[in-house]
Amino acid sequence: MKLWQKDTNSQPAVHAFTAGKDRQLDSYLAAHDVIGSLAHIQMLHRIGILTREEWQLLRDALRKIHTDVTAGSFTLSEDVEDIHSQVEWLLTEKLGDMGKKIHAARSRNDQVLLDIRLFLRAELESLVNEIDTLFKLLQEKSEMHKNDLLPGYTHLQLAMPSSFGLWFGAYAESLSDDLITLEAAYRVVNKNPLGSAAGYGSSFPIDRTYTTELLGFDSMNYNVVYAQMGRGRSERIVAQAMANVADTVGRLSMDVCLYLNPQFWFLSFPDELTTGSSIMPHKKNPDVFELTRARCNRLKSLPNEIQLITANLPSGYHRDLQLLKENLFPALGELRDCIQMTTFMLQQVSVKKDILEDKKFDYLFSVEAVNRLVQTGIPFRDAYKQVGRAIEAGEFTPERALNHTHEGSMGHLCNSEIAAQYQSTRDRFPFQQIGEQIVRLLTGE
Repeated sequence: MKLWQKDTNSQPAVHAFTAGKDRQLDSYLAAHDVIGSLAHIQMLHRIGILTREEWQLLRDALRKIHTDVTAGSFTLSEDVEDIHSQVEWLLTEKLGDMGKKIHAARSRNDQVLLDIRLFLRAELESLVNEIDTLFKLLQEKSEMHKNDLLPGYTHLQLAMPSSFGLWFGAYAESLSDDLITLEAAYRVVNKNPLGSAAGYGSSFPIDRTYTTELLGFDSMNYNVVYAQMGRGRSERIVAQAMANVADTVGRLSMDVCLYLNPQFWFLSFPDELTTGSSIMPHKKNPDVFELTRARCNRLKSLPNEIQLITANLPSGYHRDLQLLKENLFPALGELRDCIQMTTFMLQQVSVKKDILEDKKFDYLFSVEAVNRLVQTGIPFRDAYKQVGRAIEAGEFTPERALNHTHEGSMGHLCNSEIAAQYQSTRDRFPFQQIGEQIVRLLTGE
């Protein structure tokens, strides 16, 4: 059954090719399609298209479908094209011709647009919750290990002393900035496209402000042509924000892979969290972080994939946009999985103590020696040459005492300031208000 079907059937090959993976991917949208329909029929009743009795019967039937979806007992029938057809078919099976009234004043394009916005909104909330946990853990580790030193590198060569406090804290602050881009993406997503129909509005006197309020959106996409143009645009913006998070987690994973290497050996994990070799009994491989690195690299390609799929499309709807679901929907779960595993692993990480006591790290303290000379009144360039000559002559003796006090240094990590910035961004997400609105649709009068 197809919502657009008239009196002729598509060739099976055409149908199979155009449907693609839509039936499989529609499982992501099922609950959101029902929620959007609940708001739509409440609006249709408000403007007189549905009687109160019709609205209540449709509402109760939709709520039952939502219960089945959340319980995992909802499936698409073999002869049904998509989630929208399945919901309408179930309503018609239960309520007769009344079930067909649900599609008045909207298009399937309209439904897909709305479903994707509701889906992305919910997925971004789940993603932010996972980031919260990792951010807090990184800050805890930063404070716990603020006095544990490790080498800092530039060009992968020994540079200056660093600390695990700085290292963990750096990734926490990176997530804080990533959250800003996620919040911006959320603001783009949190606008109501419902009512744009096929992209040119409707002759029905629909109340778009009302559905915006019912669904907890900040506002609507006012221009109906732009609402349709938002398909692909909102996905790309979300993908870019996801890529930023993936970049942070991927770089952290790369550091861990290096630091677990016996040539570094700054970190360790319980044996059961690493993998071995089929022929080398000594191996303890960081497979979790290697796979996280690879997956994050793949996620970073996502905005470009979406950009290329939508390149040069004119305004209006095009079937090309269907393919975006194949790229984006699974990626959201994959990024959450990467964050969850990174959090799980770092909860059990051990940090090696007294790393910089090894003589091979003596030259890390050369800049400290230069700075001490400068503080006695020697010009920096002269102090630099003096320490350089001592190194070349093999006469350099490091002083390992450190006194870094400025903001953001190892002696003044500013973790509380970073936490305040993170929380300020976090507080701008209207998760609670939106959740309350959805509960009203599902349970209220």
